[in-house]
Amino acid sequence: MSKQRRNQKQSALNIEPGIYEIDSGTAEIQPDPFTPGAYLLLVNGVQSSQLIPDEPQRLGFEYMRWIAIALGFRYPREARLRFMHLGGGGATLARWGADRYPNSRHTTVEYDAKLTELARENFGLPRSPIVKMRVGEAGQVLSETRPDSWDVIIRDVFVNIAQGNHITPGHLTGIEAAETAAQAVGHHGAYVINYGGPPNLQPARAEAAALAHAFEHVTVISDATMFKGRRRGNIVMIGTQTELAAEQLGGMGGFEAALRSEPLPVQAKYNAATTNFIAGTAPSTTPLLLTDPV
Repeated sequence: MSKQRRNQKQSALNIEPGIYEIDSGTAEIQPDPFTPGAYLLLVNGVQSSQLIPDEPQRLGFEYMRWIAIALGFRYPREARLRFMHLGGGGATLARWGADRYPNSRHTTVEYDAKLTELARENFGLPRSPIVKMRVGEAGQVLSETRPDSWDVIIRDVFVNIAQGNHITPGHLTGIEAAETAAQAVGHHGAYVINYGGPPNLQPARAEAAALAHAFEHVTVISDATMFKGRRRGNIVMIGTQTELAAEQLGGMGGFEAALRSEPLPVQAKYNAATTNFIAGTAPSTTPLLLTDPV
């Protein structure tokens, strides 16, 4: 086995449950009470990542599985992909991507330096250059990207607000951020957003509208209850310049079937369905760069 493959298969046996001081407060690593052998990373009391040692392709969080399904129908396993993960956390998706796409390279961007160090020391991540971990503010890093410099950008950035709720900083949600990401991933790339919000879907529609300004195709993924505005939850939005799923990998029909086979079946809105979801909503226009990064 090559050195590269050994790095990619590195075990996470050095996990140490406990509470750790980080720059933004506290992080806690604890056994997952619902998944034997798995661990959770909580940041200031909010679940951030799940890790299943030695099984990087097992993703416990629903929205991460939706992302994995979508990318699996767009890119073959042998693709040489360059990923940028805005929002490092426990680097679960970088760990997944390094295993799913053996020829890929990943850069995580995390504002909290001590959290980045904690993830690197505890979660058995592949070493650089397979997974690089960068400390920085996501909007600033995104603004500095060059055209066609990445194949996939995944935005999973939240800041904590009152009562344990969290939101994505506004400067990452507007047209300017979407247009910058579109230039960075080019014609064949994908810009993936994990949106988390309340039953009021107006902010989600505004984000989808911003994506529609920058991308020819916007695919929106969630479950029926979330789409009906009945609960707080996650919506995955993906901007691409070509149809999301490649025909040779199963096309949109195979992609939708895979989503329906999830433990909680989910839906994908695209083309006319995305237009109806946006329904004339004005896109977010917050500038990408602000004096205050939050």
